[in-house]
Amino acid sequence: MIAAVGHADLTLDTLELVERELATLLDRVAERATGLVRAGAGLPVVFGRAVRAAGRQLVVLLPTQQSVPAMLPGRDRPAAGELLVLAEQVRLLPYDPEDRHACVAADEKMITASRRLLAVWDGSPSNGRDATAHLVAFARARGIPVDVVWPAGARRTDAPAPARGTRGGLCAR
Repeated sequence: MIAAVGHADLTLDTLELVERELATLLDRVAERATGLVRAGAGLPVVFGRAVRAAGRQLVVLLPTQQSVPAMLPGRDRPAAGELLVLAEQVRLLPYDPEDRHACVAADEKMITASRRLLAVWDGSPSNGRDATAHLVAFARARGIPVDVVWPAGARRTDAPAPARGTRGGLCAR
């Protein structure tokens, strides 16, 4: 499987650039591996679209709490709907989508289950808002190849992060 993570605060123009670059990268990758992503807005959706455009299968991870699908944060709900339409398979993963640490742990599990990581990352260090650098280091420490995607002209928003660990600011994506 090929997993994708990256910054949650990408501009709309950047998401378009990233989707095109991901499609190109997926065409170049020789293995016909399935795409794997955690449900959410922004990068997960553009990755899902790129995976399907490349003729690959997509697996989407949905959060559960006590064996019941968990409610995603508001901005992630429409994106999750699109991802479910794109997905060949949906897997349930126990974590709280409102908790930053739980989201990072879910991403680590996703990466561990993958043979390759596509990281939409500007090279900045991890901080209290974003764990992308941590996830890149996590994959590399386990010998999982990482392709960093940061197209020319890519930008992040200046919007402040929400107070808790949602994909709107604190969950790496």
